[in-house]
Amino acid sequence: MKRVKKIFESSLFKVFSLNSVSVVIRVLGGLITSKIIAKFLGPSGLALIGNQRNFLSITDSVSTLGFQNGIIKYVAEFEKNETKLKEVLSTLFFSILGLVIVLGTVLFFSANYFSLFFLKNDEHQWIFKVLAFALPWYAGNIIMTSVLNGLSKYKQVIKVNIAGNITGVLLSAFLTWQYSIEGALLAITLTPAIMFIFSFLMLKKQLPGFGYIDFSFFNPGVLKNFFSYSLMALVTVVMGALVSLYIRNSIISQYGENEAGYWEAVNRISTYYLMFVSTLLTVYFFPKLSKAVTNKETQKVFFSYYKTVIPLFGIALIFIFLVKRLIITVLLSDEFLPISELFVWQLTGDFLKACSLILGYEFFAKKMTKAFVITELLSFAILYITATFFIKGFGAQGAVMAHTFTYAIYLLILTFFFRKKIFT
Repeated sequence: MKRVKKIFESSLFKVFSLNSVSVVIRVLGGLITSKIIAKFLGPSGLALIGNQRNFLSITDSVSTLGFQNGIIKYVAEFEKNETKLKEVLSTLFFSILGLVIVLGTVLFFSANYFSLFFLKNDEHQWIFKVLAFALPWYAGNIIMTSVLNGLSKYKQVIKVNIAGNITGVLLSAFLTWQYSIEGALLAITLTPAIMFIFSFLMLKKQLPGFGYIDFSFFNPGVLKNFFSYSLMALVTVVMGALVSLYIRNSIISQYGENEAGYWEAVNRISTYYLMFVSTLLTVYFFPKLSKAVTNKETQKVFFSYYKTVIPLFGIALIFIFLVKRLIITVLLSDEFLPISELFVWQLTGDFLKACSLILGYEFFAKKMTKAFVITELLSFAILYITATFFIKGFGAQGAVMAHTFTYAIYLLILTFFFRKKIFT
C-alpha cells in the first residue's frame, strides 16, 4: 500500500494525470472534428487536410528557427540567473520577431505558389494569406509554451493545451460544418494562433509585466547556443513533413485519393494516443534529461520512463487493437473501415517509436547535434526507401509497414549509441 501511495503522490503521476485530462479532451474533441471531416469531406478531403498540416508543421518550426527545445534547456538552466534569463528571452524575442515579419511577407505574396504545391490548386491561396498574418501569434505561442516548460510549469503548459484544444475543436467543428473543406483548412490554420492568448496569460503570471523582454539585453552571442537545436529541429520537422508528403502523393498517384485518405486516417488516430507520450516527454522528462549530468542520472530518467510510461502505453495499444473497428466507426465512419487492416503495423510501429523517443530527446538534452542529424537523416532515408518499395505492392498498408520497419531499425541504432547510458 505504501508503494501504491507513493506512486499516486509522485510528481510524475500528478503530471501524467493532468496530462491525461488534456489528451482526453483533445481526443474527444478530435472525435467530433474527425467525425465531421469524415462526413462532409471523406477520405479524399482528409488527405488534403493532411497536406496542409504538413505545411503548418514546417511553418511552425521555421518561424521559430526550431528553437523550442533549446529554449526549454536554457530557461531550465538559467532559471535562477535573472541576467542570463533576460539575455536569452530578449534575444529570442527580437530575433524571431524580425524573422516572422520577413516570412509573413514572403508567404503573403507567394500564396498562389504554396496553394498549388500543397493543395494542388490556387483556389485556396487566401488560406496562406491568412496564415501570413497569423504567423507572429504562432511563433509567440510556441516560444511562451517552451519558456513555461523550461520553468517546469507543467500544470500551466497542460492548462494552455487544454484551453487551446477546446477552442480549436469548437472552431474546427463549426467552420468545417459551415464551409466544408475551406472551413476545415481555415480552422487548422487559425487554431495555433488562438492558443497565443492562453500561453500569454499563463506566462504573464510567471514573469509579471514581461520585464524580461528588453532590447538592452539583446545579445547575438546567445543565438550561437541555439543554432544546434535549430538544425536538429528543422531536420526533423522539414524532412518529416516532406517524406510524409512524398508518401501521401505516392499513394495518390498509384492508388487514388481514397487510399491516401485511409493512410491519413490511421495516422490521425495514431496522433491522438501518441500525444500522451509526446506531451509527457516534453513537459516532464526533457527538462530532467537536460539537468542530468552523469550517466547514472540519465539512466535514472530513462528507466523512470520505461517503467512507468511504456507499460501503460503498451496496454493501451493492445486495447486499441481489440476495439479498432468500433474506434473507426465512432471516430470516423463506416467508409473508413478498410483501415482496420492497417492497425497491426501502425500500432507496432508506434510502440517502437515510443520506446525510441526518450533516447532521441537525449540528443537535444546534451546538444549532440552531429549524432542526431546523422541518425535522423538515416531514419528518414530508411522510411523513404521502404515506403517506395512497399507502397508499390501494398498501397496504404505498405506505408505503415515501412513505418514499423523504420522504427525497429531506429530503436536498435539509438540503443547501441546510448548503450553506456542505458546499461551502466
